[in-house]
Amino acid sequence: MKGPLFYAKILLFGEYGIIKDSKGLAIPYNAYRGALKSSKNLSEKSLESNGNLERFYAYLAGLQTDLVSFNLVAFKKDIEDGMYFDSSIPQGYGVGSSGALVASIYDKYASNKITVLENLTRDKLLNLKAVFSLMESFFHGKSSGLDPLNSYLSLPILINSKDSIEPAGIPSQKEGKGAVFLLDSEQIGETEPMVNIFMNKMKNEGFRKMISEEFSTTTDACIEDFLKGNVKSLFGNVKSLSKIVLTNFKPMIPAAFHKVWEKGLSTNDYYLKLCGSGGGGYILGFTEDFEKAQKSLKDYKLELVYRF
Repeated sequence: MKGPLFYAKILLFGEYGIIKDSKGLAIPYNAYRGALKSSKNLSEKSLESNGNLERFYAYLAGLQTDLVSFNLVAFKKDIEDGMYFDSSIPQGYGVGSSGALVASIYDKYASNKITVLENLTRDKLLNLKAVFSLMESFFHGKSSGLDPLNSYLSLPILINSKDSIEPAGIPSQKEGKGAVFLLDSEQIGETEPMVNIFMNKMKNEGFRKMISEEFSTTTDACIEDFLKGNVKSLFGNVKSLSKIVLTNFKPMIPAAFHKVWEKGLSTNDYYLKLCGSGGGGYILGFTEDFEKAQKSLKDYKLELVYRF
């Protein structure tokens, strides 16, 4: 048995904002992927994955919902027969490792599933997102459902608000100097503690005001620029966003990267932002000159995501 591939995702814009109903833009990232496989002789890593699937099965079996039903008998049998999720997606890195797993389980075991080949109406997308949110909550405590949605559809997704999501056409990549890249913090990040910090900060009126007036507005401007291919304006807005995040989201930025973040803002060689919830994993970088950014960040591991 070998299931279809499900890819990692990158939330280009919208981390934390989407919890509070502002815009977001997520794209599939095909460098990392995962698939359900089966084996009689499981390695240590595969055995751990098999155990995770067993716990996930128990969670799904206990769900009280009319949103979705699963072929639990087949799921249980496959786990007993040595099924595991074979994935190259790094865990705790903000690129959707649990999202790809959720998408693969839905694809294989959901009854009456919505498929990518259908006309994806707004209602179908919202239904999928609600199902995925319920499923992925097993891993994160609270999930928007966007990571599995992105992985399942393998399409860029524009989030306008909680009740409005749509597939997005992003400009095709150019052979230019500009780039979006990933910077490896070489630390594992955990989603739940970071989201808890954010939720506590939201109790502060000043922080709430900053989110609605500065953070969300700048994020929305970045998304609009990116989708329309307004590269010059995009970099101005990304720089503003990078400053806002450095000032207001310090706990989510690994301490070793505060200076690196500041250096990008002062030299304009690159601008950094959170990739997912932060706290470790990848940090997302934007640069008008990738070679210059590579020299400036020569001590770090970079991965190219998108070319301008």
